[in-house]
Amino acid sequence: MLDFYLIIHFLLPVIQCLIGVFANGIIVIVNGIELIKQRKMIPLDLLLSCLAISRICLQSFIFYINLVTLSLIDFLPLVKNFAVFMFVNEMGLWLATWLGVFYCAKISPIAHPLFFWLKMRISKLVPWLIIGSLLFASVPLVFYSKHTWVLSQEGLLRLFSPNATTQIKETSDLQIVFLARFSPPFVIFLISTLLLVFSLGRHTWQMRNTATGTRDGSTGVHVSALLSILSFLVLYLSHYMTAALLSSHIFELRSFMFLFCILVFGSYPSGHSIILISGNPKLKQNAKKFLLHGQCCQ
Repeated sequence: MLDFYLIIHFLLPVIQCLIGVFANGIIVIVNGIELIKQRKMIPLDLLLSCLAISRICLQSFIFYINLVTLSLIDFLPLVKNFAVFMFVNEMGLWLATWLGVFYCAKISPIAHPLFFWLKMRISKLVPWLIIGSLLFASVPLVFYSKHTWVLSQEGLLRLFSPNATTQIKETSDLQIVFLARFSPPFVIFLISTLLLVFSLGRHTWQMRNTATGTRDGSTGVHVSALLSILSFLVLYLSHYMTAALLSSHIFELRSFMFLFCILVFGSYPSGHSIILISGNPKLKQNAKKFLLHGQCCQ
């Protein structure tokens, strides 16, 4: 019989998965309808749509991992398809990284020739960044030796097998693969986002000091954008750090910390999509329409 906290852990991923699929589904549907009507898609919508599709796939994988963790289904299919999971996760991280770079280039008030050049060309670079991310994330599926994935699969077998050792002190092969593949997008994202946070925070502080009388409306917009970016940063960092902890095998399977890390890991693709919708008037309006339509149908 499952313990109480295991039952709670089963219910929370169900809610998490439904929210993630719903939020990302709205992004895909709204931008897809716009593409059919206009016969074209602006670069930001293209980037958001690709990111949403990758997150729907990632959210499904995470829900599958939760079922495996609770021993509700067999773990062998997860081990065999681990390369696909790595591809989906890495693709999503790269797309989120380019979204951070896009926002940094478009919003950041940094007065530098490099940023001015990037601001003028980032929209044209978006399709190439998406294609480049797809190719780079596909490298493990095509060029990695079979031995590399055997090592990673052995790490998963040690992790999910009922007879696995509870604590593994040495660095696992799975963690080496993780750090080698996921560190580049993490570093790029961190640099671009911190630049945006500091520059936008300084700009907002200057606007507050120079504003007279009532609060300037543009200041509120900058504060809202700053909070949204900080939330994105926290979710991205939590996703990366919990993935590193899980790949290191330092927690016992089905322990509280192990289950907590999986929940935090899964909060990123759903949580950030909600932030994207709340900060985009078009997506926010359509999300309200979907919710109102669902209430009327009941």
